[in-house]
Amino acid sequence: MAGNSQRRGATTKGKGKTAGSGGRVRKGLEGRGPTPKAEDRTYHKAYKAKQVKPGTTKEQLARRQGGRTTSGKPIGKAGAEWVVGRNPVYEALQAGMPVKSLYVAEGAERDSRLADVLKLAAENSLPLLQVTRNELDRLTGGAVHQGLAMHLPHYEYAHPDDLLADSLDGETAPLVVFCDGITDPHNLGAIIRSAAAFGANGVVIPERRSASMTAVAWKSSAGAAARIPVAMCTNLNRAIDDYSKAGFTVVGLAGEGDVEIGGIPGVDGPLVVVVGSEGDGLARLTREKCDHLVSIPITSAVESLNASVATSIALYEISRCR
Repeated sequence: MAGNSQRRGATTKGKGKTAGSGGRVRKGLEGRGPTPKAEDRTYHKAYKAKQVKPGTTKEQLARRQGGRTTSGKPIGKAGAEWVVGRNPVYEALQAGMPVKSLYVAEGAERDSRLADVLKLAAENSLPLLQVTRNELDRLTGGAVHQGLAMHLPHYEYAHPDDLLADSLDGETAPLVVFCDGITDPHNLGAIIRSAAAFGANGVVIPERRSASMTAVAWKSSAGAAARIPVAMCTNLNRAIDDYSKAGFTVVGLAGEGDVEIGGIPGVDGPLVVVVGSEGDGLARLTREKCDHLVSIPITSAVESLNASVATSIALYEISRCR
């Protein structure tokens, strides 16, 4: 019995002889050396980050690291005509924003906010569609939608010539606001809201280098965008020329203006108020088109006012003077 026993792991090769692994097992158990650093492993996100060229944005870097931001949230945001998330959609409906369609993901958790949205949709006969969560992800560009999204209709801009004709046909002295490079949609929405509040006939924005009527601008206008026309022109200075030839006095808001807001010449007649960009103010060519540069007196402790705030103050003062 003892003579027939074999060591575990060995095999018999011929009588009374045993065969080992030939060193294969021992070699297989040997280590492969130290683990390479993360940035040296070609498949690792740290390696990809190391290859990033100077000037790459955080968004681009996040996409290279697997489609997620540094906070771990998926990359992707809804387009300009989408409002996503339960609270944002509810607030948008409360603000009277136009609705093309409401989308609810299948199996979305029912809570009080979703119930509020569904109630508003039923009361206002809004189109409501149920889609898969994957489909809603695709529609909203991977944004965090919480199972709910709202699609806005494409905004129909007025033509500057039509706005000009309509404003001159009104019973009161026309007042039109021109935006020269307002790139923040929050500011644009606030300007539209002030224009509606103080009786302006409309707002004109340029086609390029300007915020447009996105969901953010709609929301910031608090529904005023549905009550006052917004015209889009290809060339702002050419449009100013057209209004000037039609008899409008053109005033530009500028901190260094030599006319104070309370003493605008021609305030009782057709008036164009031009507000400049948030950082640079009025462009040089736009300044040259203005009949007067108007300033709002402020303390020396503050360098300038926010563009939408300055517009609101100017429109209030024009309304008071009239």
